[in-house]
Amino acid sequence: MIKYIITGLSGFVSKHFLDYLDACGEKAEVYGIDINQPDFNLSRFTNIKCYFREINLLNKDDISNVLFQVHPDYVLHLASFSSVSYSWNNPVASFVNNTNIFLNLVEQLRELHRPCRMLSVGSSEEYGNVNASNLPLKENGPLNPISPYAVARVSQEMLSRVFADGYGMDIVMTRSFNHMGAGQKDIYAVSSFAKQLVESKNRGDKTCKLVVGDVSIIRDFVDVRDVVKAYYLLLKHGSRGETYNVCKGEGIALSELIRMMAKILNVSVEISINKDLFRPKDNHKIVGSNKKIFEAVGWSPKIPLEDSLKDIIDYWGSKLILSRES
Repeated sequence: MIKYIITGLSGFVSKHFLDYLDACGEKAEVYGIDINQPDFNLSRFTNIKCYFREINLLNKDDISNVLFQVHPDYVLHLASFSSVSYSWNNPVASFVNNTNIFLNLVEQLRELHRPCRMLSVGSSEEYGNVNASNLPLKENGPLNPISPYAVARVSQEMLSRVFADGYGMDIVMTRSFNHMGAGQKDIYAVSSFAKQLVESKNRGDKTCKLVVGDVSIIRDFVDVRDVVKAYYLLLKHGSRGETYNVCKGEGIALSELIRMMAKILNVSVEISINKDLFRPKDNHKIVGSNKKIFEAVGWSPKIPLEDSLKDIIDYWGSKLILSRES
């Protein structure tokens, strides 16, 4: 039976990856690692068996024990402090955690001396500020990280290359662009907007007043269900030592996403800009090219943006109802 280890099992992306893996019909065992217990049912799947270990990846001995016991065929490394805003407020913690947990994991995997493919998940934030003439962003373009989070992601990718090229390890890398979907925490912009809009509508407000940061920025959003399909295909068919953008290839301003959600909910919105919510530096426009991943594994995003937004709104509608009843 095929064995997977997923770090960051309790997170937003992992849950969707498990759903996709189970739907594929592949018989597999999944061993999840996280510092937090998952808040979803690990026994609900038909084709996969899931197990959970509460482990801090900063502890090398615990990682070594799990790898030795499981002997995974695939490792999907999702664990991180994934908020750019958090990294600005906690630069040392963000950088040290994200870099060291990856380094501990890949080094213990190297010492296992067994064949295993690893997907090292990076970020579009690695590209930094770019000229419009360089869009859409391609994998061979320059990297210019401008936040502590982005610097850590570049470090992770460079370490991945060292271990792939220097030690011959089977590592594939991504630069994943912004993704969205049901279950995402409200510390992220789109999920936060959706939650506030649903709360306002539930209160019967005539106008929803949103306090926001810079909503003029343009991002390339992908539905998380498309993202996890890309991760699966890269684990199975990506080329060792290569980096792939995971993106839609289209940009949209946060202000436009707010307008679309307000239309879905049939509410009026009044936007109030709070400059205290602006980041010290931010990339104004990030749009990627998915040509490389399409040519390599046949992946392209399928889920329309409006469907993603409806799912996020429905998620918060259900969650807020449950919170009122409990």
